[in-house]
Amino acid sequence: MADNSTYNIEKNIPEKGPLNFILGSLTSFLLFIFFYFLSNKIAIYFSLHKPSNSSEIVQNISSSINTLIIGLAFLLTFSFAFIGIGLFIVFIRSFFLKKN
Repeated sequence: MADNSTYNIEKNIPEKGPLNFILGSLTSFLLFIFFYFLSNKIAIYFSLHKPSNSSEIVQNISSSINTLIIGLAFLLTFSFAFIGIGLFIVFIRSFFLKKN
């Protein structure tokens, strides 16, 4: 018979514990580090390789797409950082909550 303190009684689903939160936090921080270095490499690549087309419209579109790609890469970077921080806070908070 299952221990009711670790299961959601209504749906019989195991509740998340501190281990789940710290593993999620560590995973998010690892993804943050990966995307941070990737974003830097993308930004450096696009700054060194300017669009080389004689048409001004094509250059503007290419620059806009490059800016969009850099922005999305950094958005991913900081999203993973904030998710990792949030999960770490929930991990710390889980030690202070009383079990019913």
